[in-house]
Amino acid sequence: MAIAVIGMLDEREEALKIIRNQIERRGHQAILIDISIGTGAISPSLIPEVSGDEIAKLGGTTIEEIKKAPTHEREKVTSRMAEGLTRKILDLYKAGQLQGVIAIAGMTGTFLSLNAMKSLPFGLPKVLISSVTAMPAYASRLSEFFSLRDITVIHSVVDTVGLNPLVRTLALNGANAICGMVEGLEPLKKEDKPSIAITEFGFCDKGAHYIRDLLASEYSLVSFHATGLGDRAAVDLVRQGFFEAFIDLVPASFSEYLLGGNRASGPDRLDAALDLSIPYLLSPCGFDMISCGPIERKDKGDPLWVSRKLAERKLLIQDAMRVQARTNAEEMETIAKAVSEKLNRYKNKKLVKFLIPRRGFSSLSVEGAVLYDPEVDQVFIKTLKKHLDPGIEIIEVDSDINQLEFARVVVEALKRTLESLST
Repeated sequence: MAIAVIGMLDEREEALKIIRNQIERRGHQAILIDISIGTGAISPSLIPEVSGDEIAKLGGTTIEEIKKAPTHEREKVTSRMAEGLTRKILDLYKAGQLQGVIAIAGMTGTFLSLNAMKSLPFGLPKVLISSVTAMPAYASRLSEFFSLRDITVIHSVVDTVGLNPLVRTLALNGANAICGMVEGLEPLKKEDKPSIAITEFGFCDKGAHYIRDLLASEYSLVSFHATGLGDRAAVDLVRQGFFEAFIDLVPASFSEYLLGGNRASGPDRLDAALDLSIPYLLSPCGFDMISCGPIERKDKGDPLWVSRKLAERKLLIQDAMRVQARTNAEEMETIAKAVSEKLNRYKNKKLVKFLIPRRGFSSLSVEGAVLYDPEVDQVFIKTLKKHLDPGIEIIEVDSDINQLEFARVVVEALKRTLESLST
C-alpha cells in the first residue's frame, strides 16, 4: 500500500521531492502523480510513477491537447485532468493500494486535487497544502469539498512555487502529517449500536436533546448542524449507508434553496434516503424563517431584501450577520408543495414520516416568540396534507418542537418504523 503524492512537477518539483523523500524515509511507499498542464516554467528531472499524460488519457484527452489549449478553454481542459485524476485515485483505492493522499498546489492544482479527494471515503487520510483555501472569493466553491469530506488543510500562507525555508517546512510538515495519520489509522468501525443521523440547529436544540436522550441507550446518534454545509454532509453520509435511520429535524436548507436564504444546500436536499430502505422522519423546523443577514444589506437595496419586503415582516436580528425573517403564507405554500413533490418520489413511502409540532415549528414561532404566526403555519400544514401522497404518514403533535412530548412521538414513530422493517 502507498501514499499518493499529487502536484504539478513543472511548478513544484522541489516541494514534491521533499514530500516523497520524507514519506519514503518514514518507511512508506510513495506514488508521485504529476498533474502538470503546461503552466509551469520548470523542466522537471523527477520522474513520477503516474505521468500527466496518463492522467489526461484517463480524462479522455492527451497532455498535448491540454497544453496547447487556449486560455479561454483552460477550465474545460483542466476538468478533464480532474476527471482523470479522480479515476486514478479511485482505481488505486479500489485495488487496495492506497493508504492516504497528499497534494501541494496553487489555484488550479487545489481544485484538481480536491475533486479526487472528494471521491474517497470518510476516514482515509487526506492532506492538502494550498495557498488559496483561505481566500474569501472561493469560500463557496471550496465549501462544496470541505463540507463533505474530512480533508486536512495546511494553509501555506506563502506560494509554494520554488524552494525556500518556508516551503521546505511546509512540505516536511505535510509529509509528516500524512505519515502520522496513516501510521495511527484505525479502520472506521460501526458502533455496536445502530447509528442514526439527526439534523438540528439552535432553534430546536432542546427538542433534539430530548430525542438524543431517549435514544441514547439503544442507538448511536450522529448530529449534523443544519446550516447548509452540515446538511450537505448529512445527505452525503446517509447516501453512503452509514446510518440505519435519518431524523431530519431541520430540513430547512431545502426551503432556503427555494427562497434564496443563507442556509441553502441545493435541490437534492430531501433526496438523501430516496434510494435506501431506511426510516426517514422529518419535521417542518426552519420552514418558518428565512436566514437573510447581514443586516447591512437592507440599506444597500439588496435584491433579496427588496423581493422579500422585509420591512413588512417579523424579524429576529441576532446580530449584524444573523437575521431571521418570518416566511409568509405564499412562501409556506410554495415550500409545502415542493416538499410534497420531493417526498412523493420515495418508493417505500411507509418509511417516510412527517411529524408536525402544531404549537411551534421552532423556538422562534411558539406563542409569544418574535416569529409567532400560527395562521401561516397552518397554511403549510393544509398544503402539505393536500399534496403529500397518502402513503406517507403525517403525524401531528399538540406541542412545540422543543417539548419532551414531541420528542417522544418522534422516537415512537422511529421505533415503529424500524420494527416494520424486521417483520
